[in-house]
Amino acid sequence: MTDMPPKLAEIVDEFASAPRDVVLEMLLEFADSMPPLPADLAGHDGMEQVPECQTQFFLKATVQPDDTVVTFFDCPPEAPTTRAFAGILAEGLEGATTAEILAVPDDLYARMGLAQAISPLRIRGGSAILARLKRQVAAQVAAR
Repeated sequence: MTDMPPKLAEIVDEFASAPRDVVLEMLLEFADSMPPLPADLAGHDGMEQVPECQTQFFLKATVQPDDTVVTFFDCPPEAPTTRAFAGILAEGLEGATTAEILAVPDDLYARMGLAQAISPLRIRGGSAILARLKRQVAAQVAAR
């Protein structure tokens, strides 16, 4: 595929090849597996809100000294699709470098075949999450 992080590429392939009725179950699994925020981010301090999402969504990307990126996401449980996007990114980008994250294709969710399973509005929110995450990483790389 591209130089997407291997974990993310694997998730994309799994979704792309899954039958449509299984896709929603897979999304719910990712929504459930989203890690909780660490205590110091509980009030969303230093996190960016993603206004394109229909639900309150916050994210933060922190570039580490070794050029890997740590991501934090927060989204209410009653927004399972949006939580699933966060869960997919949290798992797929774990341990990824700045270059790998910046290389993630903007049409990630279309590549996963999600356009057939969920509404365009949700896809737009998911794409906005990815765009903002990449922008935070790019800004930190530029500031070095």
